Amino acid sequence: MWLTNHLVNYTMSPDRLSATFAALADPTRRAILARLASGQSTVTALAEPFDMSLPAVTKHLKVLENAGLITRSRDAQYRPCRLEPKPLKAATDWLEGYRQLWEERLDGLERYLRELQAKQKKRGGKKKK
Repeated sequence: MWLTNHLVNYTMSPDRLSATFAALADPTRRAILARLASGQSTVTALAEPFDMSLPAVTKHLKVLENAGLITRSRDAQYRPCRLEPKPLKAATDWLEGYRQLWEERLDGLERYLRELQAKQKKRGGKKKK
């Protein structure tokens, strides 16, 4: 099943988008992605700053991998992880349409308030209490 959002003219599998946002919902996973933004890293190196077991970090990596946000490969004992930017770009594109919508609405509100202020100024200033 494909989701077509006419507001942002973007087509994406709803399960993929949901998986991306679910993966990004956790601060540990966001921290892992931030570390991978500077280049690939091993699971052990990624686990270093966290006060949790290596299996717990591996579970976070699995969620990120299932969402398509990272890839893991194997080279003998070396298991590098690498950031995959496509799902992040897709989520950003999806959100961008809503950002534009709210900017337009807020711009409209600002115009309306300016009109009200101009009318009030023409009537002689502030209302009497």
